[in-house]
Amino acid sequence: MEPFVQGDKHADAAKSPSLFLLWANKFNGVTAGFSGREGGGSGMPWQSLNCGLHVGDVHEDVVRNRSLLTDALGWPFEAWTCAEQVHGNHVHIVKAEDRGKGRESRASSIADADALVTIEKNVLLTSFYADCVPLYFYDPAREVAALAHAGWKGTVLEIARLTVERMADEFGCDPATIQAGIGPSIGMCCYEVNDVVLNRVRPLIAAMKLDPASIIEPTEEGKARINLKELNRQIMIKAGILPSHIECSEWCTGCSTNLFFSHRMEGGATGRMVSWIGMKEGDK
Repeated sequence: MEPFVQGDKHADAAKSPSLFLLWANKFNGVTAGFSGREGGGSGMPWQSLNCGLHVGDVHEDVVRNRSLLTDALGWPFEAWTCAEQVHGNHVHIVKAEDRGKGRESRASSIADADALVTIEKNVLLTSFYADCVPLYFYDPAREVAALAHAGWKGTVLEIARLTVERMADEFGCDPATIQAGIGPSIGMCCYEVNDVVLNRVRPLIAAMKLDPASIIEPTEEGKARINLKELNRQIMIKAGILPSHIECSEWCTGCSTNLFFSHRMEGGATGRMVSWIGMKEGDK
């Protein structure tokens, strides 16, 4: 069953951000999910709920879209907190003083990080996508939340494992209690890569003793399709998260450009979705 459930929309779709909710009502005070491409104010080619400030869109339109999304979630825009993603594997521990960084400008965002971990309440962690894999983590025992951005580079750098390890090291999280989600992203059906990527992916598959056929499907000489969602799921399992605690979206951003932005399918001229997770103070 698809774990990301499309939220209720206003009768006029243009006035309502399209939201795909994870763990809806499962954990008190916790919100997590992924945005679609509809219900914002950006013009072409970012139409319409573009949340990325780095793609050439009108700055004011992007900030307004972000504010629309937080309003729809019932959160203040001041809680929006994000990093400057660099396709690396640095994990940043978000403290109270980081709240609101990056919400209105890239210059104010958390520098050089692709994963955010926090124990702070009333902080809405966010990150941006147009095919890469959004990873969600929540430990209900320690009340620790995290997001990680995993393109192929972040995946082979095992950002999922490093996020789990930082949750354990900083806050005493037991990986066996962590709940995880893998969000809408480009699927194996649409993600063909060349030897540059394959030569980075294959050693990780071998080191983890995985069946290559579950991750790689050869297409032609020097090319293959790869399953980034499954590879990240296996990395989560190797990090100690129970398979039964991992929920994986079936949505492919490449197949569903009516719902999502896709950098690959739209030739790079497109907007960005946002993943989010946050914990509200006093909600038990």
